[in-house]
Amino acid sequence: MKKRTAAVTMAAVMAASTSMLACAEETPTLDAIKEAGKLVVGTSADYPPYEFHTEIDGEDTIVGFDIAIAQYIADSLEVEMEVVDMPFDSLLIGLGQGDFDLVMAGMTPTEERQKSADFSDIFWANDQLLIVRAEDADTLNSIDAIQGHQVGAQTGSIPYDLAVETVGAENVIGLVKTQDLIMELKSGKIDGIFSNTLSGSPYVAANDDLALSDIGLPNNDGGFAAAIGKGHEDFVAYVNEQLDEMAEKGLIEQYVNEAVELAGVTEE
Repeated sequence: MKKRTAAVTMAAVMAASTSMLACAEETPTLDAIKEAGKLVVGTSADYPPYEFHTEIDGEDTIVGFDIAIAQYIADSLEVEMEVVDMPFDSLLIGLGQGDFDLVMAGMTPTEERQKSADFSDIFWANDQLLIVRAEDADTLNSIDAIQGHQVGAQTGSIPYDLAVETVGAENVIGLVKTQDLIMELKSGKIDGIFSNTLSGSPYVAANDDLALSDIGLPNNDGGFAAAIGKGHEDFVAYVNEQLDEMAEKGLIEQYVNEAVELAGVTEE
């Protein structure tokens, strides 16, 4: 009887040891980030207030609420944050190649994107709108009214897909940078830019000749999340924990408000 008890005890110890080892093996990504001493974040910094360039203390700096969220995650890991800026439609390629640890770029976890990356929980969503010239705001005010007009959208984005669905691919011009789309709109080469509340507002606030038009587009952006390379389940779980913590503290909304103000958006 004593031998059986001893055997059961030994089995319990071995099971506990195995469990502890399994836990230790479940954080390879976190361990690698900590060992490297930095969290490398991929973004496309032309999308205020999500991520954009501004001058701070005389230096060009990438800021935005996506960046603030990433900084919180880096701080929680007690590592530095390094931001890699590249075209939006190249971000998931770079992530898959291991160029960075996660992508923060106003990115929606579509079914197609989930084939090449894993995603955190959704942490923000907003409405789909059209940026138009102020003089056209009263006429380009519905889906029917925009038919037959040339419009633009950022290549690889949800607004781009929505533009194609709404007016047809032959009427959509896709460009990498939103600033370039704004120039096309101002010059009259296109009549609208498919965008959303937060990303469109800074450009309208900074340009008296532009306006936001709610033409009745479906709110199907699906929300925004952090993209993480396939096979890094430990990091996905950790990022979700940090997002929950930020939400509970009211920090995500705070970061959004700060980024909106920094981007020059004013309330009407």
